[in-house]
Amino acid sequence: MKFITFQKPSGEVAGGWIHDDYAIDMQEASNGKLPSKMLELIENYDEYKDLVDSLSKALPSTGVYQLDRVILKAPLERPTSVRDFYAFLDHVRTARGRRGLDVVPEWYEIPVFYFSNHLAIKGPNQEIEKPQATQRLDYELEVACIIGKEGKNIKVKDAHSYIFGFCILNDWSARDLQAQEVKVGLGPAKGKDFATSLGPWLVTKDELEQYRDGDNYNLEMTATVNGKLLSKGNFKDIYYSFNEMIERASKGVSLYPGDVIGSGTVGTGCLLELGQEVHRWLDSGDEVELNVTGLGALKNTIINEKAGEC
Repeated sequence: MKFITFQKPSGEVAGGWIHDDYAIDMQEASNGKLPSKMLELIENYDEYKDLVDSLSKALPSTGVYQLDRVILKAPLERPTSVRDFYAFLDHVRTARGRRGLDVVPEWYEIPVFYFSNHLAIKGPNQEIEKPQATQRLDYELEVACIIGKEGKNIKVKDAHSYIFGFCILNDWSARDLQAQEVKVGLGPAKGKDFATSLGPWLVTKDELEQYRDGDNYNLEMTATVNGKLLSKGNFKDIYYSFNEMIERASKGVSLYPGDVIGSGTVGTGCLLELGQEVHRWLDSGDEVELNVTGLGALKNTIINEKAGEC
């Protein structure tokens, strides 16, 4: 299934799923038996699964909206947390090489991640404000998995059962701010915390089984800027699987339904790797579109940062 969060023509925001060319409001379609928000559905999915399966087999009699008449939001507008890993060797090697650095031996020992801002989530077609402080705005082409049940000290062999589904993730990065703060030995923080895009929908893991390649998936990943193809990679080339990332993330701490685990950037999946000889840094008016096999397309447009409160 493809679960979505969407704004109806009335302006109300609802959770649900896609059925053919329709968006289904799950609460309305179930006469109030299902919740209105995706996070609550995920948190209690064992309780709701049979009803969801039953309702999704045919077009419901209520809660049905033409897909082209609604506005898709991030499938999880307020995830419980966002951990973003650094799991593609090609990206690590090239990005560090651009700074004259080798891959440190410790990278091969453990999958590493940082926490991003789970309250700065953006959805498909939503504008991304370029921070005033940056001159080096970048996109990052990634896949995310969403945790479906609570667990601690999860083993690799059991980790797949903790995944609810997958979506595209764009880890927007202010490279000049990031470079400054990591020199201090912490971060990234301000280089990342202004926006993370998720979407366009949350695909349940059964839909990706047709693309399975061992512990990973054979998913082509591309990125375009203003229609020009810049990035092309494949998820199967990831060094650490999501199962390994989940084991690492859950060591000594609980993961919860609605936690987002990002894969890190696929090889060639950002401007930092490609270099300015291929494309300049992003600026206002640029349209960035990420495509991943089985997960759809996630498009956003850059605008200048709006004036905030003093």
